[in-house]
Order: sequence, then C-alpha cells, then structure tokens
Amino acid sequence: MAWTRHDIAARAARELRDGDYVNLGIGVPTLVPNYLAEGIEVTFQSENGMLGVGPFPLEDEVDADLINAGKQTVTALPGASFVNSAESFAMIRGGHVDLSILGALEVAQNGDLANWTVPGKMVKGMGGAMDLVAGVARIIVLMDHVSKVGEPKFRAACSLPLTGANVVDMIITDLAVFERRVRGSSPFRLTELAPDVSLDELRSKTEAAFTVD
Repeated sequence: MAWTRHDIAARAARELRDGDYVNLGIGVPTLVPNYLAEGIEVTFQSENGMLGVGPFPLEDEVDADLINAGKQTVTALPGASFVNSAESFAMIRGGHVDLSILGALEVAQNGDLANWTVPGKMVKGMGGAMDLVAGVARIIVLMDHVSKVGEPKFRAACSLPLTGANVVDMIITDLAVFERRVRGSSPFRLTELAPDVSLDELRSKTEAAFTVD
C-alpha cells in the first residue's frame, strides 16, 4: 500500500533534529510540522520573511496578511521574527538554514532537481528554490513516485529545466525512501519501502538507477 501525503510528511518529520532551522516548500512539505516528535524544537523559516512559522490557523485565527511563501495563511509562534525578503534570503545564502524540504517535478539519479517550471505553462509566484538548493546544507524532496500520467519522476536525467544540479540528499515518495551518503559522490540507495510495495514494483516505476543494501 503506497504511503499517503500525510505518511510522507510524517516520514520526513523523522529527519528533523532539535534546534534545526528548516525551510518548507509548498504542498506536502507544509504538512511536516504536524508530525514533529514531542520534545523536538524546530524553527521554521519561510523565504518571504518569517522566522518562527507556526501551524495553519483555525478559522477564527486567520490573518490574511500572515502568509508563507506559498501564499497560504499561517500563524506565528511566540518569538517569531519578520524581516524583508533581502534579509530572509541572506539567511539562506549565508548558510543559516539547516534543511530544506521541497516538492519536485523530477529528480535525477545524480541528484539534479527540477521543481520550478514546465515549459509552456504559466508560473505563478515563482519561489526561491534555486537559492535554497544552493545555500542550504541538506535537501529532502517529497513527491509522488510517478506523474499524473504514470511517468517516473525519479529519472536517469531530468527532462525539465533544472532548479539545481546535484543538490538532492534524500527522496521520500509514496513508494519508498532513497538516500545517499555523500552529495556529489555516492549513488542513491533504497532505505525503505512503503508497506506492501515490492522491489519489483518499485523498479518498474523508477527510471533512475539506485542501490539496494
């Protein structure tokens, strides 16, 4: 049985460590804070200028002016800071964000990431993923294993315009988890399969090469 979006988010939350500063992309990554382990304190950053992003608001808490980079309304935790966009990106470019969890259109077996555009389609509110993948120490991608038309998204090489070359450290899909020990010099290895997903099924839906311990 493939993992749900919430299962994927919960698995990603297990990668967070006490004291981490973490940037979250739109979509499934925004569910990750719901599954933060008890006793773990993580500061979430949104590149539009918030440090200390809280959970999604209840209906009576919505403030239309308080949004994340994906234009979703959020809350601010006690002690949250608000800065301008230049200062927010200075945090990222200066290496002060430990981890970024992003969505993806495609990931290549060498760690290339494509997540910002499909040629010919309109792009609304283009974000700062190129800065994130260049300035953040660790990149985790959350995505469906195949596209809406059934094409593998973990590929031998990306066919879409790149966000960054050789930048992905871990991939969590609805079928499996892949990780590599050293960015740039080691292949992705399969570390987990979703329940009732066989290795043969995974291989049939994966174009990229990967190792199995």
